[in-house]
Amino acid sequence: MTNIAICGACGKMGRNVYAVIKEREDCTVCAGIDLITESYADFPIVQSPAELPAKPDVIIDFSNPACLDGLLDYCLSTGTPIVIAATGYSDEQIAKIKTAAEQIPVFFTFNMSLGINLLVQLAKKAASVLGDQFDIEIVEKHHNQKIDAPSGTAIMLANAINETLGNSKHYVYDRHSRRQKREKSEIGMHAIRGGTIVGEHDVIFAGNDEVITLSHSAASKSVFAVGAVNAAVFLTAQGAGLYDMAQLVAD
Repeated sequence: MTNIAICGACGKMGRNVYAVIKEREDCTVCAGIDLITESYADFPIVQSPAELPAKPDVIIDFSNPACLDGLLDYCLSTGTPIVIAATGYSDEQIAKIKTAAEQIPVFFTFNMSLGINLLVQLAKKAASVLGDQFDIEIVEKHHNQKIDAPSGTAIMLANAINETLGNSKHYVYDRHSRRQKREKSEIGMHAIRGGTIVGEHDVIFAGNDEVITLSHSAASKSVFAVGAVNAAVFLTAQGAGLYDMAQLVAD
């Protein structure tokens, strides 16, 4: 039995993670971490990792980038594996995550959906086949409460494509101030915010007289919760290192 602590336990994703775990027989929620400590289930909720009543086997973090330092300090001092599933991290914070992975198991990806990670692989394949013959644009849509833009998933898609093309591209996030023709070296990034859209991502390859669009749409947040719980159970059997969905799928 894997004992899991949920950071951001009272948020929408934290509650989704709890709902997924409740239906499984191989793991359980032993505690939650949240500034709001009103418990809604049969586990205690504390305000900081240092207040956890017992060391969990793994922590799933769906909180906020502001919580990262405290979480990493706790995990490094106790040797606790962590699944980092929040978004909006700065380059400096990502560097801290990678440094922590040298000492403990860390699962870090911009999107916990299996379908999104398949989309990444398909986009890389398309880029390798189409090369510089097609212009590449990425459009992402999310609910009106999402703070960061473009989404971490859009950045993950762009980075994967760019690596496939030898890092020859640069990203353009805003065209209204650019009074010039599109450059071949661009990957356009576009963010839409509205309503309750869970998450939609389109990767558009536009060539002469033809357009190829690769798309993924999430109908509910549970797809991300399922991926995070699978990652948590997987991570408890791993040594120190940085893991993502590629290792989970291959396991």
